Amino acid sequence: MNDTAENKLPEETNSTVGATESRLLQAMSMFEEQTSEEQIEPLQNFVAYAGDTLDNKQDKAKMFDIVEAVKTVSDPEIPINVYDMGLIYKIDQQDNGDLNIDMTLTAPTCPIAGVLPQQVADAAAAVKGVGKVEVKLIWEPAWTPDKMTEEAKIMLELI
Repeated sequence: MNDTAENKLPEETNSTVGATESRLLQAMSMFEEQTSEEQIEPLQNFVAYAGDTLDNKQDKAKMFDIVEAVKTVSDPEIPINVYDMGLIYKIDQQDNGDLNIDMTLTAPTCPIAGVLPQQVADAAAAVKGVGKVEVKLIWEPAWTPDKMTEEAKIMLELI
């Protein structure tokens, strides 16, 4: 990939959502002209952000509520939520209520590669008692169908 200005991802701006969307659109537009190895590069360190710092007096959210919120996010082509699909590798909750989430996708060439991490960040941030949310898109270990819950495997067979 050449290193011209139009192929570089934009720098963060004051609007985190705007910057995330801009980086996503830029990364996705590069996919059409690249090999599969080159397609992973723009999303290699892709991070989606949402939420605000909690007031010190707020209780932090329960992990059950966070997982339930994450389960509201589904790939539009596969009507199974990202949690049951096994795409969520880690949810770390800090003492201050902030969350660090690692997730992957079924394939690096997924057409909505950066949309799902932002949706996960937004869903988690909407839970009362969650502060800032950071969702990192990771590729190792690679996703395989054995990461799916039994319920997701049954749903997939019905589709």
